[in-house]
Amino acid sequence: MTQAEKWTIRRARTSDIRAIAELVEPLVEARVLLGKDLVVLYEAVQEFTVATRSSGEVVGCGALHVFWENLGEIRTLAVSPNHVGKGIGTAVVAALEEQAQELGLSTLFCLTFEVDFFQRRGFRLQEEQIVDPEVYLELVRSPDEGVAEFLDLARVKPNTLGNSRLVKDLG
Repeated sequence: MTQAEKWTIRRARTSDIRAIAELVEPLVEARVLLGKDLVVLYEAVQEFTVATRSSGEVVGCGALHVFWENLGEIRTLAVSPNHVGKGIGTAVVAALEEQAQELGLSTLFCLTFEVDFFQRRGFRLQEEQIVDPEVYLELVRSPDEGVAEFLDLARVKPNTLGNSRLVKDLG
């Protein structure tokens, strides 16, 4: 059986949210991902893509969050420990990149501990800010914790220690 026959990539449905929460919970506990309340996950269902087995089991997920007219973030990327190394994370990222291009985004970034994984997919380390000062002033108004992480605001420092900022131009 090929990998494509073992799992399918698709947009998330509300019926997937509890499985997504269970999938990311160990990573939240390990402080690898930011925790999100169930209500926040439901509110963001349209941002999520999932990998499912033929049985319907969710074995991977990731979200695309739009920040600005040309900028988006890949967030909440997780793969079930039993399915790591099977190409699921790569397939989810590819689907999110395709969605980003459909939306007209030209740049994606992620804040991650998995630097090698993202670099193998064309992301590069980015130390300086990637938005203009005018855009920064607009983004700083957002209540979204991911935006605060992206902007490197002091209130999220405990959650971002050790994270690396990676960027990919979608061309």
